[in-house]
Amino acid sequence: MRTYVVGGAVRDALLGLPVKDHDHVVVGATPDEMIAKGFRPVGKDFPVFLHPKTQEEYALARTERKTAPGYKGFVFHTSADVTLEEDLVRRDLTINAIARADDGTLTDPYGGQRDIAKRIFRHVSDAFAEDPVRILRLARFAARFSDFTVAPETNALMKQMVAQGEVDALVPERVWQELSRGLMEAKPSRMLEVLRDCGALARILPELDVLWGVPQPEKWHPEIDTGIHVLQVIDCSAKLERELPVRFACMMHDLGKGVTPSENWPAHHGHEGMGVKLVEEVCKRLRVPTECRDLAVMTAREHGNVGRALQLRANTIVKLLERCDAFRKPARFVQMLQATECDSRGRIGPSGSYADAPFPQMAHLEAALSAARGVNAGEIAQASAEQPQRIPERVHAARVSAVKLALKLADDDESAE
Repeated sequence: MRTYVVGGAVRDALLGLPVKDHDHVVVGATPDEMIAKGFRPVGKDFPVFLHPKTQEEYALARTERKTAPGYKGFVFHTSADVTLEEDLVRRDLTINAIARADDGTLTDPYGGQRDIAKRIFRHVSDAFAEDPVRILRLARFAARFSDFTVAPETNALMKQMVAQGEVDALVPERVWQELSRGLMEAKPSRMLEVLRDCGALARILPELDVLWGVPQPEKWHPEIDTGIHVLQVIDCSAKLERELPVRFACMMHDLGKGVTPSENWPAHHGHEGMGVKLVEEVCKRLRVPTECRDLAVMTAREHGNVGRALQLRANTIVKLLERCDAFRKPARFVQMLQATECDSRGRIGPSGSYADAPFPQMAHLEAALSAARGVNAGEIAQASAEQPQRIPERVHAARVSAVKLALKLADDDESAE
């Protein structure tokens, strides 16, 4: 019975990165022997055990055979005669197929150290093609290790998998799990680039994939291409270390530009409203958590209004706050401002850059929200007890006055709004 540390722990140590979790593979043992040593079995599909003291996972060396489409169609075989090399060959990438013995000796039969040195993602064997989740995992790794490139033969294999419909067999929960983890990496744009290069993005998020090649006015968008803009926006959200709902909203905010009439390009009038339905469809299909869905929908609908915040009158601002339920959920409204800030700064091209441009709209609307929340709606309701139907309009009017005062806005006639 021999145990080895495998996978990410070995890879990250070789890259000089902090190691968080250790996965172990056990060669030359049976389930009964593991249990006899105090290990607790937890694996459903194949024997995995928890160490009695460290609670780290120890999996028996195994081989596997594809039996059905998708990522669940596998039969696993474990026995004491399965070798370490046979176990490693079923792993996804060479950089994840290195094992370290207790004495520090490395077993690297498939060139993982070479590919780490060259910064290359390369599949270990053709078994990669049997599990479509591996496309998502590789794309996620690209977001984490952004200086790595995909080996041409690996990208060709992924294209073949997409063409054969393997990606279509992925369940929504697994797609969301990998996408959300990739969004939280240091450079999430790399995940989308890898998925797009192999054709998987068009299958998983066609509403997003169509944005490449859609032009925007160069005056406001020096990057011109909408797809490139989205990449810049999500990378901005990562640079600012925003939470997952904000990063997802950044990825979804401009879907409407993919369905605006091409004869009107590069203008995209009304794209905000057009994008709302598309965002809702994506979230339903991928079963996106409510928190992420609601913020993404709100950002798609309102990011244009937030961008124009300095030109809005007090009445329009209060309507924006009411529409966004900002009085009950002020933190979510601030998240929407954060996503729109990334939208504003994610405009970088040959003719200019907004990467470091100020975004006064955030402080402007935060001040408006603070002022409007200072209105005592309860007192207004009590004073209007004899005319309860007028309570909403009086609360609204008081909020408008508070915002006007706080922001020192002109006393315009706002009846037309």
